[in-house]
Amino acid sequence: FPVTIGSNTDIFLLSLVKGATPLRLTTYKGANSSPLFSPDNSKIAFLQSSSEKNYDMYDIAHLGVYDLKTNSSTIVSKKYDRGFSTIFWSRDGQSILSLIEDDRKQNLVQFNIQTQKPELLTNEMGVFSAMDMNDKGDIVLLYSNLETPNEIYSYQNKSTKRLTHLQDVFVSKMKKGFHKGFQSVSSDGTIVSSILHLPDTNAKNLPLILFIHGGPVAQDDFSFDMTSRIYAEAGYAVATVNYRGSSGRGVAYTNAIYADWGNKEVKDIIGAADYLIKEGIADPNRLGIAGWSYGGILTNYTIATDKRFKAAVSGAGSSLMMSVYGSDQYIKQYEEEIGKPWENPKKWEALSYPFYKVKEIKTPTLFMASQADSNAIVTG
Repeated sequence: FPVTIGSNTDIFLLSLVKGATPLRLTTYKGANSSPLFSPDNSKIAFLQSSSEKNYDMYDIAHLGVYDLKTNSSTIVSKKYDRGFSTIFWSRDGQSILSLIEDDRKQNLVQFNIQTQKPELLTNEMGVFSAMDMNDKGDIVLLYSNLETPNEIYSYQNKSTKRLTHLQDVFVSKMKKGFHKGFQSVSSDGTIVSSILHLPDTNAKNLPLILFIHGGPVAQDDFSFDMTSRIYAEAGYAVATVNYRGSSGRGVAYTNAIYADWGNKEVKDIIGAADYLIKEGIADPNRLGIAGWSYGGILTNYTIATDKRFKAAVSGAGSSLMMSVYGSDQYIKQYEEEIGKPWENPKKWEALSYPFYKVKEIKTPTLFMASQADSNAIVTG
């Protein structure tokens, strides 16, 4: 069972007899979680954060194995620069199965704990999720792609099988549109992966909406996106941009914005817009941007940097960053990443540049927030 002290979580083993003393299995200063016995009860698989910082939202979960015979643990996925989520043992106890995010996709991966190498069991341009497995090793999961909402699939005998067709009638009545991935190059040479939604394959010179995800550690992926499809059907080009700070591209890509908000992400967002303008898809005189939470924060950063945007919607964002300290639930992150405001005021001020550039911002903007939102509070 995991025991938490601050952001450090350790795993203990407890015999279910009266007076038993818990045996500590991990001493890593970061987070250890999700312990799972192997089929023969000789090993325990677990997840371990890639960072030992007191709070680090930009890390990924590595896969560890504790051997109960040798009383030793090994992080078997240290060379695999992708994060694990829910884990399951293979029936032979030689591998761990998990769903792995990788550049807009999420597939089923089998990771051999001896060779310490992954094997893709699925390789779809889509997203598998909500995985579960029974004692026989049969796997059930959800799958969605750009054209189809979630349906239930099984994985047996090295292949997937679709079990439900719940969305068929719904999909048959929708306009098809055109939906695809694309990559752009930012001003500093960084390659950024995104998703584009259009009314049809011949669409050109359209008003563009940049829809910016929150997190920031998340990814816009190859799953069904109802909101973007609605706007595309109405005649817009919609781009969802996986700026630096997003997940699915490894630790360095996610960690690139550490204590440097509103810099590299804005370059990536503007780079995506510039690419779509160059390709003739977006009308440079009809650019819009919108986002919620960190997406709202990035909307504010972007319109404070680039005056070309003709409309913006900033949801649950902030611009005067010092105002959120002590108001929301992220104090640990702020102190670890930026420092206390009274100890590092210049950094806090630098991260608040949209507030100090208000007179320079020319974009008409709708600011949205929820008074009862305890996560992204109404301030700043």
